[in-house]
Amino acid sequence: MMKISSLILSGFFFILVLFSITTYINYRLSEKVNENSEKFSISSTTIRQSNRFQRNILNMVSGLRGFLLTNESFFIQSYDSAVVENEEILNELSRIVSDTLRQKTLLTDIQRLNQQWVEEFAQPLLEAKRQSALSDSSAASFAKLYRAKQAGGLENSIQQSLQRKFREFSNVEYSVREIQKETLQESIARTRSLSFYLTVISILLGTGIAFFLANHISSGIVKMVRMADMIADGDHSVYIDNKGSDEVSRLGHSLNHMAKVLTENFALLKMRNEELNQFAHIVAHDIKGPLRGIDNVVTWIEEDHNLDLPLKVKEYIQLIKGRVIRAENLLNGILSYSRVSREVQPKEIVHITELLEEIRGYLPLKKGISLHIQSGFPDLYTERVPLFQVFSNLLSNAYKYHDKKVGNVRVYFKEQEKFYEFYVEDDGPGIARHYHERIFGIFQTLQERDSFESTGVGLAIVKKILDDRKLSVTLQSAPGQGSVFMFTWPKNEL
Repeated sequence: MMKISSLILSGFFFILVLFSITTYINYRLSEKVNENSEKFSISSTTIRQSNRFQRNILNMVSGLRGFLLTNESFFIQSYDSAVVENEEILNELSRIVSDTLRQKTLLTDIQRLNQQWVEEFAQPLLEAKRQSALSDSSAASFAKLYRAKQAGGLENSIQQSLQRKFREFSNVEYSVREIQKETLQESIARTRSLSFYLTVISILLGTGIAFFLANHISSGIVKMVRMADMIADGDHSVYIDNKGSDEVSRLGHSLNHMAKVLTENFALLKMRNEELNQFAHIVAHDIKGPLRGIDNVVTWIEEDHNLDLPLKVKEYIQLIKGRVIRAENLLNGILSYSRVSREVQPKEIVHITELLEEIRGYLPLKKGISLHIQSGFPDLYTERVPLFQVFSNLLSNAYKYHDKKVGNVRVYFKEQEKFYEFYVEDDGPGIARHYHERIFGIFQTLQERDSFESTGVGLAIVKKILDDRKLSVTLQSAPGQGSVFMFTWPKNEL
């Protein structure tokens, strides 16, 4: 499969080519429009000059006749200006009319007829009229020439030929304009259609490429997200079926490799944890035997030689027995700590108030210390034993370490959106801030080991239970101000 980056570049390049072709076609169309505009302008000039030429012919005829009848110079000035202007018009028309058109031939004929009318009709009469004023014979000659020209019909013949030629000239011009107009309209329609289809193809191609890329990438990402969620839920045997070679497929291959490595590592970790748990159980069981033997020997010595033993030896014997009891408690703590995450507990409806009342019966008797339980505790569908262990260890610690003759231990809760916050508060000695993290470590205690019966396992078990469930436990305390332990627990574990 082509790389996604290459596919994007190829699609972009192809769309760019299509738009370049569309732009070029539109540019060519604009050139044709400009060209046609120029031709239309030339055609308009041709028609306008043709009309002017014909008006000038009429001015020449009327000016000539007026001069011949009245001998007024005004009429001859009109005639002369029309002659000069017609020469300019014919020169301009010769320049702008194409040689390949019928109009060129017609224009040549018009020039010839115009020149013939001037030279053979107008000029002889003008010369004769000017001479007629000199003598009676010249006047008679002018009259004779005028009658001969009128009788010969030369003027009418030339004028009719000019009118016919100009009508044909104009008709040809109008037909050329129509042809050009139709050609331009066809070109515009063809260009519009081509531009429309190229634009539609570009849009469809771009949309298709975008849809394919979005679907390919999103489907790959969805698979990888699903795979990550399954891995997070503990299923490390998940596999993504990726046969491509693009970037998303390579990422899928990397995730497959990661899942394989995780499966192997978790299998190895599970095996090591099982070995460690077995080791802890075996060590605790094997060490308990010699401890009991030591305790029995010391007890026999005490029973058989109690009267013969000095006080100092009796004191040592009691110290040995205390050390044996402490060692057994530590071994029991190790076993309890190792079983926290290993034992899977069933879920059931737990009545928190009843659970706390049950724990009250197991608390050490300590005169002057009272337990106050808030009313209205919720019922939870959850694992009963881990929750019992958390409450039990926190309450036992609150009783065990209380240093006042009269004191109080309070249990209460606060409801949040997705979980409850449970609080165990006492007004005992309090804990310095730099010990807040340390007390949650296994075998950590703030009291002298020989002066207080404590294994330092209770809070470590609380922390491990909550950490395994991604829950939290916090402590607010200061020396002389008591302690408040707060932990979270989900509302509903259905």
